[in-house]
Amino acid sequence: MEDVDKSLRDHDGKSVLGVYAKQPLPGQVKTRLCPPLSPPEAAGLYQCALQETVTRMQGCEAFELVICYAGEPSWFAEAFPDVQLLPQRGEDLGVRMADSFSQLFQQGYRQVVLIGSDSPDLPLQLVEQAFRKLRQTDVVLAPAEDGGYVLIGKSKFLPELFSAIRWSSAEVLPETLRRIEKLGIKAFLLPGWEDLDDLAALGRLLRRSPQSRTADYLRRQLAQHFPAPR
Repeated sequence: MEDVDKSLRDHDGKSVLGVYAKQPLPGQVKTRLCPPLSPPEAAGLYQCALQETVTRMQGCEAFELVICYAGEPSWFAEAFPDVQLLPQRGEDLGVRMADSFSQLFQQGYRQVVLIGSDSPDLPLQLVEQAFRKLRQTDVVLAPAEDGGYVLIGKSKFLPELFSAIRWSSAEVLPETLRRIEKLGIKAFLLPGWEDLDDLAALGRLLRRSPQSRTADYLRRQLAQHFPAPR
């Protein structure tokens, strides 16, 4: 297991990491990878990345863990029997994320961080840094390669950061940063990371984190999409 910052162990149950997840149904997850992947292949890849994300984060003592899920609760309860579950509620991603932050703050958490389930090799050190920074700031963000973000954390509610955003566009992070500046919110920009949104990103995962469970899945189950160089 990756090293955990010992200074974060004494979190008094007030730090929580939420993993945003969908039930891995063909045609409903990683659709931007179809083609070249088939819907069942994309769903299998998503499930593997989700399992790896949860397993890695579940082993960290610096925070509590919750899965913010969309789909059948019974599937998540069976797949992750030891993890707290929180249903996503709302018609678009912004509404759902705002609601998740609201629910978790109402439960008494003081630092809340959300990540996706398609960055399976997201470094634990980056997540720990997010929680450290939230002791002195209102918002932390880790940029994604596609113009969004792979992590957002808050030490206060701030629902203004989620309304009327063009999700899944290159304007997500720039618009969020503009609102932060306009509202005078204290924020910190973390190092960036990458989602698995296209075939090139999958290839980079294979090179960057060849020992990861998701990279092993790519080699075993989807090797036809990664021809060996001639």
